[in-house]
Order: sequence, then C-alpha cells, then structure tokens
Amino acid sequence: MLKVKDLQSKSGISKIAAIIILYMIAVVLVGVSYLSNPQTTITLNGAGATFPEPLIKKWAFEYNKQNPSVVINYQGVGSGGGIQQIKERVVDFAGTDAPVSDEEMKDFLGPLVHIPETIGAVVVAYNIPGLTGTLKLDGEAIAKIYLGNITKWNDSKIADLNPELSLPDENIFVAHRSDGSGTTYIFTDYLSKVSEEWANEVGKGKSVAWPVGIGAQGNPGVAGLISQNSYSIGYIEIAYAKITNITYAWIKNKSGNFIEPTLESVSKAAEGFLEEMKEDVRISIVNSPDPDAYPIASFTYILLYKEQNVYGEKANFEKSKALLNFIWWAVHEGQNYSEALLYAKLPPEVVVICEELLRSITYNGETIIKS
Repeated sequence: MLKVKDLQSKSGISKIAAIIILYMIAVVLVGVSYLSNPQTTITLNGAGATFPEPLIKKWAFEYNKQNPSVVINYQGVGSGGGIQQIKERVVDFAGTDAPVSDEEMKDFLGPLVHIPETIGAVVVAYNIPGLTGTLKLDGEAIAKIYLGNITKWNDSKIADLNPELSLPDENIFVAHRSDGSGTTYIFTDYLSKVSEEWANEVGKGKSVAWPVGIGAQGNPGVAGLISQNSYSIGYIEIAYAKITNITYAWIKNKSGNFIEPTLESVSKAAEGFLEEMKEDVRISIVNSPDPDAYPIASFTYILLYKEQNVYGEKANFEKSKALLNFIWWAVHEGQNYSEALLYAKLPPEVVVICEELLRSITYNGETIIKS
C-alpha cells in the first residue's frame, strides 16, 4: 500500500503535498467503486385507505429489509384522499377499499388497475361499561342506530337479540368517519344490502350524509372516539379494534347465524365470489350467503396507473419496475404477514388474478413484468 513516506522518498515532495495526493487517489477509488456498485435509492410513495394501513406499513418495513435500495412510504389519509392523490399523480400508488368506477376513471389521466391486496373485516365496536358477555347485532338494528331510530342501549330491538345480557338504559353515542373513507363505503354498502330504509334514505359511498353521530378522521380517529366515550358505538377495521383493545359485536349473517369476525369467517365471505372476480375484481362481498361468513368483509385494493409513463419526469422504467416488484412481493411473500395483523390471506385463485393484472401494466407501452 502506498504511504506518505514512500511518496516523499521517491519524489522529494513535502509531507502535506503527499497527503493531498493520497486523498485525491482515495477520492478517485471511491468514485470508481460507486460507479461499479451504485447504491441508488428508489423511493415509492403511497397514500389512501387506513383499513389496510397496518399491513402496508409492515410490508414496507419488511421489504426494505430485504431490498435496502427501495424505500416505501405510505400515509393513511382515507380512500378518498388516496384516490385524489393518485389522480393528481402525487403518489405512485394508492390504497382504497372503495373501487373506482369506469365512469369515475374518465377524470384520470389514464385507466387504473385495481390489485386486490388482502381481505379485511369492518367490525361494529362498542364501549358499554360493566357489560359482561358479547353483544349481538343484526343489520336492521345497526341501520336503525345510525338512522337515529334506536337511541337507547336497552331498546327492545337490541334487547331481543341479547336476552342473556343486562343492557343499560343509556343513550347511544354514535361515532362515524368524517373523511372520505373506504371503511365507510364497506359499512354503508352492507347497510344498504340489509336495510331498505337505509338504502333509500342514505345509501352507500365513501362519504354519506350521516343522520346522527360524531365524526372522526381515519380508523384511528373513530377508535379513539369509541375508547374515550362510554356507551358508544362505531365501525372500524378489525386490526384497530385489536390494537386498541376495543370490544366488538358478533353480527347476524344472511343465513341467520351470529358470526364472530375471525380470519376464517372473513375468508369465507370471499369464497363465493371467486368466479365473479375473474371478470372484474371490483366486487362487493358483504352479506355473503355462506352460512359461516362474517357479513361485513371486503377486499381492499392497491391502485396503479396501467400506463406508468403518466408521471413524466418523476418516473422512469426502473422506478416503475421497483414499484411492481414490491406489489408482486406483497401479493406473494407479503401475505405471510397478513394473519398476525388479522387480515385474511388472498386465496390462491386471487393471487393468479393479481399476477395477470400486474403483467398488464406498462411503461411507455413496454410490459414491465414479463415473466
């Protein structure tokens, strides 16, 4: 190895000059090393549904450990916010529980591809101090609570479903989402299917005109309202109920069975719709006819532009490839992280559909995933 005294002895230059020469050599060597082994970081930004947020953030963490040059950021701003941000091309991908219709897609720069990422459940959570036993509810009672027609916990329509419980003579504090929300879409989609009155008066959507209740932003916001207010009720994604230790009801399904939301009962909700998904993945699986299915379940989706070149200078083929590689990993290896967070794994038949959808995405007309 060349040293300062060697340079001095061979050329007679000063010690300071020798140090400068060695520094310059080191800089050149580092530059050559970088060019041969570039450590370029690709950052992928996503935003949208809070429904799958715990799972997406887990994926981002685990994928980065395996692929340090790819950093994934995801902000839970609600499905409506995510759809708006991908529409404006602020983010590389969006999360949504509410599918974007063909009509809505006309306002985008190009068509969107919906990639099913997982299956989750919306639970009806409650905070009734001193109540022992599990509350049971049906669609009619839930709809009437949110319509403002049932205002007391000991109302006969609730009491008749729970003869073994001692329900309090207390007013019901109703909590709901204030932002554009896929969780709201799933919940109101369910209420519209089980209550004609709800369908006619309120309907379904990411945002609706709530007849009663107090709103909060995101699943964490509604979970906070329920935790902080006695005799409250609200709808949240099951992971948030588990994380915050909030109690939730068993719900009567289409077959007349009271069903606990579990991985098994949520998976059952999807099984009857697999053939339909081959035609279009944007389907509703609420109020499933399966006798063992939990009735308020849904696929949730990652949204991607079918033609990735819509981002202009903010994108290139390599970045688009990194994005699709991450989503490919999420619907394959990433599914191994689902159950610990109370999301159901995608059925194998749906994974195959995801593969076909990912292969359909292009950059400047060129297929990105070719295998």
